[in-house]
Amino acid sequence: MAVRSESKGDLARREIHKEFPKALIEVRTMDLSSLESVRAFSAQLRQEGRPLDLLVNNAGLMMPPRRELSSDGFELQFATNFLGHFALTHLLLPLLLAAKASRVTTMTSSAAIGAQINFDDLQGEKSYTPMAAYAQSKLACLLFANRLAAIARERGWPLLSTSAHPGHVRTNLQTSGPNMGSDSTRKRLLFRLVPSMGVEWGTDSLLQAATDPAATQGAFFGPRFLIIGNSHVADQPRSAKNGDSMRLWQVAEALTGTRPPSA
Repeated sequence: MAVRSESKGDLARREIHKEFPKALIEVRTMDLSSLESVRAFSAQLRQEGRPLDLLVNNAGLMMPPRRELSSDGFELQFATNFLGHFALTHLLLPLLLAAKASRVTTMTSSAAIGAQINFDDLQGEKSYTPMAAYAQSKLACLLFANRLAAIARERGWPLLSTSAHPGHVRTNLQTSGPNMGSDSTRKRLLFRLVPSMGVEWGTDSLLQAATDPAATQGAFFGPRFLIIGNSHVADQPRSAKNGDSMRLWQVAEALTGTRPPSA
């Protein structure tokens, strides 16, 4: 388990062990907003050399009220939600490709619907809107998953790239970001009025994308009724179909200094 907070990771490990005493779980720290942290974590795994069967890109930050920067100088949502996962996946590809049939599952959001990649202002320097920046970062995740699927297909890699969005799930995601930098725990009224799911139900799409043996290359999973419902293979939003995934990939390679193996 790659976690930013080791104490919270240990707590999660203990809770899992209560239900599954024989589970083998290791907790390691990694901050997706820091490329240095991502590189250190990946280097440790590569040194150990064990093939990696499944990578779930699930970390997320939502709607800080003010434009915040990562330690690398990137807009914090773009850095955490997209660039960190992009770099992590590339750095772990040697281990993923060493497995017989590996899978990379990337979490996006229904916010990607109607979003766009603002290549002229990726970091929100000219204009920052919390929701627009969040939506851009989650569309970037979906475009990344799609492009990775295309590359795996072109190069004949034994790797499956899938993606998922959870719908509207009752977690602290909607409050921790908007309340960043304050002591407030106020919930946004919008999130209380819109239909939502509990965490157990809300994980269905991600778990299906990560484990369904019938999943196909580039498959996108989400709740049947967009924000709630049982998981199913969903249609890609128009924003993903029209998005320039190749240009985004090239920009992300330059920003992170990472790229996939040539073979």
